[in-house]
Amino acid sequence: MNILIINHYAGSPQYGMEFRPYYLAKEWIKSGHQVLIVGSTFSHLRKIQPKRGKQNIDGIEYFWISGNKYKGNGIGRVISMFSFVLKLFLNYKSLIKNNKPDVVIASSTYPIDNVAARFYAKKTGAKYIYEVHDLWPSSPIELGGMSKDHPFIRIMQWAEDFAYKNCDAVVSMLPNAQEHMLEHGLKRDKFYCVPNGIVEDDWKNPEQLPIEYQKLITKLKAHSFIVGFAGAHGIANSLKALIDAVATLVNDQIVLVLVGTGQEKEHLMSYVSNKDIKNVYFFPPISKYQIPTFLNQMDALYIGLQKQSLFRFGISPNKIFDYMMAEKPIVQAIEAGNNLVEEAKCGIYVEPDNTDAIAKAILQLKNSEKYILFEYGQNGKKYVLENHTYDVLAMRFLNIIQSLKATF
Repeated sequence: MNILIINHYAGSPQYGMEFRPYYLAKEWIKSGHQVLIVGSTFSHLRKIQPKRGKQNIDGIEYFWISGNKYKGNGIGRVISMFSFVLKLFLNYKSLIKNNKPDVVIASSTYPIDNVAARFYAKKTGAKYIYEVHDLWPSSPIELGGMSKDHPFIRIMQWAEDFAYKNCDAVVSMLPNAQEHMLEHGLKRDKFYCVPNGIVEDDWKNPEQLPIEYQKLITKLKAHSFIVGFAGAHGIANSLKALIDAVATLVNDQIVLVLVGTGQEKEHLMSYVSNKDIKNVYFFPPISKYQIPTFLNQMDALYIGLQKQSLFRFGISPNKIFDYMMAEKPIVQAIEAGNNLVEEAKCGIYVEPDNTDAIAKAILQLKNSEKYILFEYGQNGKKYVLENHTYDVLAMRFLNIIQSLKATF
């Protein structure tokens, strides 16, 4: 079977996020299928950008479409979206010449790539799947404050409705999004959920941390209970509430170590400096292969998001699955349609942005018996291995494809 994945922001371990198309493709290739991933030469998520044209990465065929550079969420990014979709049409013949697809998957976060995906599917007789990462245009409306009447939003709404009405199936990472999709034209029997996950092999031989980071962690571990955070330092991650919570626990020998980058990092570092907070430390970004080493040395891990109505559709953050693999207790400050920490019984749930509640949860973990923390860790790892490894998720996705009764 030939599978074509259209994902503007597709990445790989060598280029950086996003990794989901790469990991799904790796598993499908192991099962004897061929995969072509079509992405743009520029993505704000990647640490390194590829060159235009064909490339084979770990047995996966990629085709990189030339894309413009941009910063932030302004007009440059909008141009990149429409340019990418236009060039999908322009590159149609060259893309299917040696790889006529049996299945076309539109997976670019924003929905307008579905127009090209359906065109490819109709031309080749392939099945067409819309893979939903985030709900657009709900995300820019509810998180970004954009008006429903904005021309960009109107186009995205048209594209979302087009996708639900014309696709053969929706594969959603959001477990509670079905009713929203039904309201916009999807038939009930076309909804499936395949969340995010982890690759177990990444945890078998993790890379060591840079020496200076390791020295500081070793020093902190000698006298302190370390709360760790790994990931984006953005407004949505609500890290100021975490910092304020930990600052109140300085006399309890509790410290916070944050690793990663993001638009809020410099502001947060200045905030800590100006407030003279002594028990919060910032690390630069590290390799994804060093993340297991970092997480394994923490005593507890934190994940939080601002209180937003959009999360009523559920969440599937990669970060929490990494946390579970590290076998550490988790403080989750997220209010969503699903509660992964409660499902896995691997930590404590608190109200988002509630500094007092976050501080109490951290202190509760610090004062807990070791067997309780061990049990939280074991529960989390068991849950993620049973439900969120990419070999499991890729097979679930493949079963959906095969159930569409395409002619392979």
